[in-house]
Amino acid sequence: MNEETYILNHIDGEDKLLTELYRKAHVQLLRPRMLAGHLQGRILKMLVRMHRPQRMLEIGTYTGYATLCLAEGLPDDGEIHTVEMDDEMEDFIRENFKRSPFKDKIRLHIGDVREIIPRLDGLFDMVYIDGDKREYCDYFDLVFDRVRQGGIILADNTLWNGKVLETPLPNDQQTLGIVRFNEKMKEDRRIEKIILPLRDGLTVIYKL
Repeated sequence: MNEETYILNHIDGEDKLLTELYRKAHVQLLRPRMLAGHLQGRILKMLVRMHRPQRMLEIGTYTGYATLCLAEGLPDDGEIHTVEMDDEMEDFIRENFKRSPFKDKIRLHIGDVREIIPRLDGLFDMVYIDGDKREYCDYFDLVFDRVRQGGIILADNTLWNGKVLETPLPNDQQTLGIVRFNEKMKEDRRIEKIILPLRDGLTVIYKL
């Protein structure tokens, strides 16, 4: 038994829908590794529980696994707006959301985040970034002024399977995007930040 197995055996389990979603993604989708999974899903829920955001934004829905975990942690009157660029994922996502007891908290938007976010009124208490790694810096700039003071921004995959420790190839735009983002966060004095070594890295950012 390794450490991760031990951890999974000693934390809250997934509900039936999340377990089925995880299995379905590995059967039907080309890149199932992008899915958050049990451990990260429980951490996301716990972070939401602790921060108690009323209004959330997620950039990059993919299967909706993380969305469901975030929604599970929200207060009863909380809501999460989630934006997915790939319209071919819409049926898969909506099918999962429709089965969830937290479906009324979720607002799904399909399309370009640059067009959708400006149409969403008001501030957000918490933002989860898990979209195109090449665009992380742009996502951050797009949402920063829409996050209230004291709000939290979470950015996934910021260790990028250890590739941030190496010199990226010039054509490896995904790794270059993450490296640029990490350096940008390092220098930004408007925030406090920490990188958690969870899976591919999860950066927790606090807006001062």
